Amino acid sequence: MIPNSEGNLTIRNARIFDGESAVLVEGSIIVRDGRITAIGDAEAGGGAGSAVETVVDAGGRVVIPGLIDAHFHAYALSLTSAVNETGPLSYSALAGARRLEAALVRGFTSVRDVAGGDIGLATAIEEGLYPGPRYFFTGPALSQTGGHGDIRAANDGSCFHGGHLCEVVDGVEDLLLAVRHRFRTGATAIKLMTSGGVISPVDPIRVPQYSAAEIQVVTEEASRRGSYATAHAYSPEAIRHSVLNGVRCIEHGNLLDVETARLMAEHDVYLVPTLVTYDAMGRRGAEIGLTEVGAAKNQEVLAAGKKAVTLARDAGVRIGFGTDLMGELEDEQLAGLRLQCEVLGVYDALRSATSTNAALLRRDDLGRIAEGACADLVILDGDPFEEPCVLWDGSRNRTVIKAGRVVPSGSLPAGPAMVDQAYSGASA
Repeated sequence: MIPNSEGNLTIRNARIFDGESAVLVEGSIIVRDGRITAIGDAEAGGGAGSAVETVVDAGGRVVIPGLIDAHFHAYALSLTSAVNETGPLSYSALAGARRLEAALVRGFTSVRDVAGGDIGLATAIEEGLYPGPRYFFTGPALSQTGGHGDIRAANDGSCFHGGHLCEVVDGVEDLLLAVRHRFRTGATAIKLMTSGGVISPVDPIRVPQYSAAEIQVVTEEASRRGSYATAHAYSPEAIRHSVLNGVRCIEHGNLLDVETARLMAEHDVYLVPTLVTYDAMGRRGAEIGLTEVGAAKNQEVLAAGKKAVTLARDAGVRIGFGTDLMGELEDEQLAGLRLQCEVLGVYDALRSATSTNAALLRRDDLGRIAEGACADLVILDGDPFEEPCVLWDGSRNRTVIKAGRVVPSGSLPAGPAMVDQAYSGASA
């Protein structure tokens, strides 16, 4: 089906998951100029007169809001940090545009890039130069010297101040300037590295990074701009350090404990787990060149990841959805839904990837099927509440709609984690 140029669309005979209610609504979705004008009655909200319109018969299939990946990296072309950081930016941008297009075809109509991206890539998508999801970016993440964003090994005497995904910035004054520069150039949030990471060479996973004063200057400046800071943090120590100094969202959080989960809930701090990246690296690490140091770190956080999501849910933390896939692992994006379903069940996993992530982005017109919302939608090949694999099986047909326009399907490689994976239900 060829997308129309005006974003006018009617979807008939649909069963609708609105992003929040567990009850599916049967009926039609009416779209005018890229926004939903009515739900239920196929004739309601029409009023388009002679407007060019696309009509889609869902045939009783389930329509969900467009999916949101809240931890995406357009410029993460490799698992080797030096390749990502120091290659030509022109190549990273072109390859990143292809990664964004593939995400859109899978049904991710919005992504939040939390280490990298820039106003040029975002503008190219907005102007239609390249097809892609709605693109929210932080610019390069901020890291201390020797932190998760510092790519130098201990025996590397070279200078490194930053690249396409991360920038090494120390001290309150320099951090303040870096935050202001990001907002000047279109960033929608700020990313901080506040604990060690899996692929970085010299930073232990558990050790908190940045001082309290350094984190505070970032979070306070972001708040003044009506935005927020999110933090890469694995350990309870690093998560507490981040939360108590004003961070609004924790990325990963795999080593979370009960007490720290409660602290996050008290401060209304989101958790964006990225379960699929560890699962994929565990299965495909040798194939993609994961180092021995990285493999050992990955094993530590992989075992704890699902437990952390369960602890967060039980404490009342708002749980989003992210993938954090780098290099060749990008084809595992839909498999993240399978892993989140295994922990939370289909209903809560779908909310994580739609309305909860939209709330994190502070966009009440995304992640929902409601009057006035952006017409970002996915028509699934079945009912995910009865057959969950329709969410992640890339071999099943799906129709993706962004702003009322049907996205050409192109070719979507299934990837090893998207097919032939049995759904085991929600775990305790």
